[in-house]
Amino acid sequence: MADQGFQERTEKATTRRREKAREEGRVAKSMELNAAAIILLGFLSLFMLGPSLAAQLKLLMQHTMANAPTIAASDPTFYKIFGDSLVRFFLIMLPVFAVLIVVALGVNIAQVGFRISPKAMEPKFEKLDVLKGLKRLFSVKSLVDLVKNTAKFGVIGFVAYKGISADFESFFALPDMTIPQVAATMGRLALLLALKIGGVVLVIAVLDYFFQRYEFEKSIKMSKQELKEEYKDTEGDPLLKSRIKQLQREMSRGRMLSEVPEADVVLTNPTHLAVALKYDQDDMTAPTVVAKGERLIAQKIKEIALEHGIPIIEDKPLARALFKMCDIGQMVPANLYRAVAEVLAYVYSLKKKAVT
Repeated sequence: MADQGFQERTEKATTRRREKAREEGRVAKSMELNAAAIILLGFLSLFMLGPSLAAQLKLLMQHTMANAPTIAASDPTFYKIFGDSLVRFFLIMLPVFAVLIVVALGVNIAQVGFRISPKAMEPKFEKLDVLKGLKRLFSVKSLVDLVKNTAKFGVIGFVAYKGISADFESFFALPDMTIPQVAATMGRLALLLALKIGGVVLVIAVLDYFFQRYEFEKSIKMSKQELKEEYKDTEGDPLLKSRIKQLQREMSRGRMLSEVPEADVVLTNPTHLAVALKYDQDDMTAPTVVAKGERLIAQKIKEIALEHGIPIIEDKPLARALFKMCDIGQMVPANLYRAVAEVLAYVYSLKKKAVT
């Protein structure tokens, strides 16, 4: 048998293989989607909240400037006012930060679902191996990533250049504008540029997502030997399972044969099939099949019937019909009532004659 490590992986990954990869933190995920969503939604939220944020920042600056002499007298190092202003700045920008966090989490959950994987957080000391690190650095994957990132930044740079050059004339009008007008113009230009770049990044992200899915599916493919070993681990050794099923059949057969002495009649084919019937008027609404079998089992049923004096009647059509239509413990179907009743009537008449 060829070594498992050299076997070609041609089979699709099983559910267990996928779950194991997920536990290890290996999933199909594109970081480009995160970047695209953060750029688009982040700048959009910044634009929508911009007037409110600007007004709050303006009040903060006005307060600081208006109270500068008092602050300088009480705190010459400006340490406290700097710390307080920094805290207030982060509180003012908190809505934007919250949007970015929600967007980042939402994109990740949309791609791979929500699951905490402790195994993926475990430190992997093999990553500290310099030789392995050099191999990864000069691998085909690293080369592909380098080409992909270079092309990505080239496209983004081109789009950014075209976006800025299209509005380049607006910059010449800035010296004649008031500060609010400058802020509004720069904000508009920044938003348009961000939307253009974000749109390009989104297209790249969608392509990258499908590429990552392809790479992931390829990485978790299995060889035929791996499939066999997983089947053994999950379902058990086929030989052992076969032996268990054999023992179960033997036990079931033993229980079935133990019911034959209680039967009223055994119908035969005559040699290939045997069906044992029992009918108790007090407990049963119809005759019931207590045992059935073919070939060796049929022969065993007939031997037990002979030992216990149970009538054995040859009726090929009825025996075949009962064998095919009834399971053990099942009542005779209505369309066979008449035929079975005639057989039982004949058996009962034989018993009466034997008694007299």
